[in-house]
Amino acid sequence: MKTILVDAINSFVIEGKGIFIEMHKLLEKYQNRKIILTGASDDKMKEVGLDKMPYEVFTLKHNPEKTEPKYFEIMLKHFNLDSKDVIYFEHNQEAVESAQSVGITTFFYDKDLQDLEALKKFLEENL
Repeated sequence: MKTILVDAINSFVIEGKGIFIEMHKLLEKYQNRKIILTGASDDKMKEVGLDKMPYEVFTLKHNPEKTEPKYFEIMLKHFNLDSKDVIYFEHNQEAVESAQSVGITTFFYDKDLQDLEALKKFLEENL
């Protein structure tokens, strides 16, 4: 069963508002493991509530950034996962390309459109 990698800030977490409830409800329909990916420092984690998430949270505290393939290589190794075992959605196009460069099936999630139907379609087609 594939793991769903979830972009944190500007996707699952909306700054100043907390968890995007509708997205959480969508993700809960899947039995798959979910891991929230961020680059946040400890202070930022607390500030936006990433220390109180319903799923595991992974950060490298901006060293390196998600826009660098090394971030995903380290994350996969940390969780003992292969790139074929995960799918990912992310709001930052550079991070999407970074994840794709290491073989992760990745969906660009437009944070302004908040198109949960498109996200659902991506999940259904790739899980």
